[in-house]
Amino acid sequence: MRGIILNVAALGLLAACSDDAPPAKPAKVRADALKPGEYEVTATVDVLRSTDKTTPATKSKAGATQTARICVPADVALDPATFAEAGEKCTGSDNYMSGGRMSLQYKCLRAGEQVTQTVDGSFTADSFTGKVMTATYFQGSGDYEMTRTMTAKRVGECSAAAVPAENKAS
Repeated sequence: MRGIILNVAALGLLAACSDDAPPAKPAKVRADALKPGEYEVTATVDVLRSTDKTTPATKSKAGATQTARICVPADVALDPATFAEAGEKCTGSDNYMSGGRMSLQYKCLRAGEQVTQTVDGSFTADSFTGKVMTATYFQGSGDYEMTRTMTAKRVGECSAAAVPAENKAS
């Protein structure tokens, strides 16, 4: 009996030293910047609500999804147009991207009216995801708040065609 126990113990030690152990998953490395290149960006409108009890002055619809391709240049600055709606001209302020976290603020104008975009998210070297909160401050009616979920994945090097693709509603 003692011999059986010793044999089982020896087999256990051999199994523990075996090369057949599953490989350890590599630790996810936090990125300090996006890798330059072409990214496919998908945005889904999660929430759209009027803030002045009128019809929101946007072509976006709750539940709608749009896909576009953008080029992230070597300086790794995300173009504000990535987060803007059609016809908006935006400038960034207090933007932060480091250690896998991003916090971006944009002040935009659409036909002379004020729109703000705030992005809170995370990124790796070749992707990002974030919540985009939009608020409008129009002189007339149509003010709204909108929340979108955006995801992006690097698909290759920048091409001349890395401009917004046709919107694909789903």
